[in-house]
Amino acid sequence: MSKGSFARAAGIMVIAVFLSRVLGLVRESIIAAQFGQSAATDVYQAAFKIPDLLYFMIAGGALSSAFVPVFTDYLTKGKDEEAWRIYSTVATSMGLVITVFIILGEIFARHLVPVLAAPGFQPHELDQTAYLTRILLPAQFCFFIGGLTMGTLYARKQFFIPALGPIIYNLGIIWGGIFLAHRFGIVGLTIGALVGAVTGNFLLQIWYSSRLGIRFQLCLDFKHPGVKQVFALMLPVILGLSLVQVDFLINSWFASFLPAGSLSALGYANRLMQLPLGIFGQAAGIAALPALSALASAEKWEEYRDTLSFGVRSVFFFTIPSSLLMMVLARPLIALMFQAGEFTSEDTVHASVAMIYYAIGIFAWGGQALIARGFYALQDTRTPVIIGTIMTAIFIPLNWILMKLMGHGGLALATSIMAILYLIAISYVLARRVKGIGAWRIINSTTRITIASVLCAAVAVITAKVTGGRFNPENTLTVKLAAAVQLLPGLLAGSVAYIAACVALRVEETQLFFGMLRRKLRKTSRAAA
Repeated sequence: MSKGSFARAAGIMVIAVFLSRVLGLVRESIIAAQFGQSAATDVYQAAFKIPDLLYFMIAGGALSSAFVPVFTDYLTKGKDEEAWRIYSTVATSMGLVITVFIILGEIFARHLVPVLAAPGFQPHELDQTAYLTRILLPAQFCFFIGGLTMGTLYARKQFFIPALGPIIYNLGIIWGGIFLAHRFGIVGLTIGALVGAVTGNFLLQIWYSSRLGIRFQLCLDFKHPGVKQVFALMLPVILGLSLVQVDFLINSWFASFLPAGSLSALGYANRLMQLPLGIFGQAAGIAALPALSALASAEKWEEYRDTLSFGVRSVFFFTIPSSLLMMVLARPLIALMFQAGEFTSEDTVHASVAMIYYAIGIFAWGGQALIARGFYALQDTRTPVIIGTIMTAIFIPLNWILMKLMGHGGLALATSIMAILYLIAISYVLARRVKGIGAWRIINSTTRITIASVLCAAVAVITAKVTGGRFNPENTLTVKLAAAVQLLPGLLAGSVAYIAACVALRVEETQLFFGMLRRKLRKTSRAAA
């Protein structure tokens, strides 16, 4: 895949993920206004931990690290029938496995919650968490089958319909918050989540894949070499305790021992952090995996290295300034998005502390998502998990130490520190494996981007102070207006300063950005004519 093809694929994902993240913020704003940052929202956050762990360790591993590279390899070599046989076997067998886990989770939820999700909760909170967990667990079957089907679409360069899955999922929770929460309370949100998962992540993907000619049949051909390859690649992910997969679960586990609302503060801040991370890091990773897999399969190593280096530099171009902007504008950002109704000014302060420390690691999470897919394209899932497991062994005591010193902010800081260490470690190992990933080119570009980002943050802070004013924390309209008056001019001035600094410093990715923008404008003008 050329730089242009990669950029186009990433561009589609950027737009789709952006819409999904915006809806995610709308979702969180509705939840914050109705329930605040309280014990009830802590229970809601904790209810997702066991379902998420099940997805990450089984469904997510099958899709992101094992299935897509193997499926792409068979398609690249023209072995379509065998590729679909692999899909059928993985879908059938792992669908049965995840169904069994869901049933066990439904039965033993009350026993699992205090161990895996919230050991610091009171008995009545554990009862509520287990009840919500039981509602959410069936969605994991939809995420798995739908996600596996999305993988076949990615391999065939179809990115739009898979990207609608998360959008519809968020709409489901929003629907639950608006139409069900007044009657069922926090339970209405989990019902909405289940409806969104069934509709967007399962039914839509199956329908669209059927139109393109999906070839599924109940099959358990475990002797097929491709199936053996998928399960061999899956095994390290299923057995390994990867930092990337469980970092927020570990944060939440420790946060359950802190005062009520701490878990929710981390959750709201984490959602905001996911906006630039999802738009730039996730989009680039999704677009890169099929491309890197095809290049590795064809043994085009120079193009593989060039694509990977270009992807990392592009991610840093967007995520480093995002990190700094979210740090310096954390409070008005939290106030604008969440402060209303039951979400008070005190809640804003608590969430902004978590936001500052989470934001430090945005660039690292974005970079590692791309580097990890570099390993997956080589059909190596073991190395990232081994490195992640080592990092987790450091991450757990670091959480405890920083929580004692800094409260919930320390938990967020521990996540960022480990993200940076993990990025450095996997980048070093991959560079040795493929004889370089353009490290000096990445370092040179990153240095210039960082200098431009510091200027960007300084301009944003100055602008926000000049335009900002006092506001009545009890008046929602005044709070939103004051936050917007600080935030929006700050973001605009900071962004302009960043682009200007990148142009002056001759950051290579700036030229690509303007080139893509010019092509889009020309295409739009031709379509209008």
